[in-house]
Amino acid sequence: MNNSVANTARLLGAGLRALLALTLVTGVLYPLVVTGVAQGLFHGQANGSPAEADGRAVGSSLIGQPYDLPPKKGQDTPDPDLRWFQGRPANGLGTNSVNTRYRLLLSGATNLSADDSTLVEQVRDAKAAVVRDNSVPGHTVKASDVPADAVTSSGSGLDPDISPAYAELQVHRVAARNGLSAARVEKLVRDHITGRTLGFIGEPRVNVLELNIALEDLVSRH
Repeated sequence: MNNSVANTARLLGAGLRALLALTLVTGVLYPLVVTGVAQGLFHGQANGSPAEADGRAVGSSLIGQPYDLPPKKGQDTPDPDLRWFQGRPANGLGTNSVNTRYRLLLSGATNLSADDSTLVEQVRDAKAAVVRDNSVPGHTVKASDVPADAVTSSGSGLDPDISPAYAELQVHRVAARNGLSAARVEKLVRDHITGRTLGFIGEPRVNVLELNIALEDLVSRH
């Protein structure tokens, strides 16, 4: 009996020491090392890739955000603020209906097929709006000029980037709304085009938040 109690106590002691050792290694040391390496080598990415303007974070370069006017009374969907470059539609986003204390947006796709009447109507309406909003005196946008990303949402609904074609389509409207020359705004777009990752992954793109931060700086110096 004494041997059984002693063996049990020895096994419990060994298990407790293993638990403490593993807790220290995997629960304290490993997270500290990983966090330290991430903060030291990838500080921006580890903190959510924040984009800053005037010394403060104004968003993440990884998540798209709207550039809208304050909603009018009784208006469900606010109008876009046409001084700014606009991102892709966000038709796939949902609203938080479980914990309504927090106004959270839920990432998601529309899950509508290409021939779905709702999707067809959304695309048609979006294309008409892009043509209308971006046609300014001396520059008319045609329906054939509108790229696909201007009228369709991404799979997540949170895509922060647009195609160079969509950014360039907005140049004349942004220039007119901000009292700038189209040439200066066009150069701003060209300066913010990011090529394919590693030269072959994905497509060239323009980060809308970073472009609008540069636009605000250009307007303030104008």
